[in-house]
Amino acid sequence: MTPALNLLKKAGAVHRIHSYEHDPKAASYGLEAAEKLELEPAQVFKTLLAASEKGELLVAVVPVVGSLDLKALAQAAGVKKVDMAAVDAAQRATGYLVGGISPLGQKKRLRTFIDGSARDFSTVYVSAGRRGLEVELSAEVLAEHTQAQFADIGR
Repeated sequence: MTPALNLLKKAGAVHRIHSYEHDPKAASYGLEAAEKLELEPAQVFKTLLAASEKGELLVAVVPVVGSLDLKALAQAAGVKKVDMAAVDAAQRATGYLVGGISPLGQKKRLRTFIDGSARDFSTVYVSAGRRGLEVELSAEVLAEHTQAQFADIGR
C-alpha cells in the first residue's frame, strides 16, 4: 500500500486500483499506463510539480496527452511566474519517485490544481504512488482529498 491508497482507504473514498507491469524503457509513464490499461489517454492524468518565483511548490494534475501551461498555472495560483520544479525537490516534497508521483498522500501539503478537463469524465486515473500503479476515482473525490482547485492549466 502506498500513502495515496492509505489516504483513500482511511477516508472511505470510492476508488479502484489498477496495476500493470511497468517497462523501465517506457518514454512516457502516463501514456504507458493508458496503453497497458487500455484507457482513453485523455482520462489518464499526470502529476507535475512547478515552483513559483518565490520557491513555492505547486502540484498540477493534467492529462497525459497534453502538457502543462505554466502561464495558466501561475495565473490560477496567483503568482507571477512558475517553472517546472527540480526532480529532487519534487521527490523530496512528495515522498514519491518521478513517474510514480501521486497527487494524493504527499509528504507535504502543497497547493494543487487539477485541469478542468477532468470534470469531463465520470472517473479519472492518476498515479497511486508507484510506477505501474494507478487509482481510478472521480475528479471531485480527487479534488476533495487533495484540497485542489480546478483550473484550465493543460494544453
